[in-house]
Amino acid sequence: MGKGKLAKFADMETYENVFQYPYSVVEHVPFAMKGHWHEEYFHNGNPIVLELGCGKGEYTVELAKLYPDINFIGVDIKGARMWTGATQALNESLKNVAFLRTNIEIIERFFAEDEVQEIWLTFSDPQMKNPRKRLTSTYFMERYRKFLVDDGIIHLKTDSNFLFTYTTYMVEKNSLPLLFRTEDLYHLGNPNEIPSNLDPKVLSIQTYYESMWIARGLNIKYMKWQLPREGELTEPDIEIELDDYRSYHRSKRSSLDKAK
Repeated sequence: MGKGKLAKFADMETYENVFQYPYSVVEHVPFAMKGHWHEEYFHNGNPIVLELGCGKGEYTVELAKLYPDINFIGVDIKGARMWTGATQALNESLKNVAFLRTNIEIIERFFAEDEVQEIWLTFSDPQMKNPRKRLTSTYFMERYRKFLVDDGIIHLKTDSNFLFTYTTYMVEKNSLPLLFRTEDLYHLGNPNEIPSNLDPKVLSIQTYYESMWIARGLNIKYMKWQLPREGELTEPDIEIELDDYRSYHRSKRSSLDKAK
């Protein structure tokens, strides 16, 4: 039988690779490592990449294993899920991976200007009712600008047609440099003809739920773009057809067909 939530939380209090600063305490506890992740935790000058909404942390861990010369930090508020990846990273002595348990709405409080090179958004909640909560919204893009290097890269990997379409419009509306976009990541054609602007290693990582979505017949969509630091960002004003489900084996809540 697996560990319960309380036991996992107790474990993570002792984990050297986990930092827990939920919204309820962060106002009163300054994050001293902001701007000092390289020297105080990773002890190297390698690039830092975030996975926001990392869930169990399996994608963060696999990225860290594929790219040993890059530092990865998985961020999520659900500590009981994060325990899985954090435990695996410790057991496998992965020194280039850490986990931060906090609310993504306050992510800029933990990283200084130019401290992060890339961001991964993997199977984020599409938040079809509330644009401000979408992790690819201009609301969050402005937060990412505070710590992401100028023209830093953002990756989106999703099964949600709604989120993918919304993000496409957001990138187009703001003329953000689009580096790669596909509506079917695992059916690109001949493996020997993978476009030069797509790292083939991206194809080698599949999370547990991702494999189930693929088995269900859902296309996995992927895009990456650059985020310049300058320039006003505006939301796209286009109605988008809603997904007919919220997550695996769960129907959507709303009776609406479209949303902005």
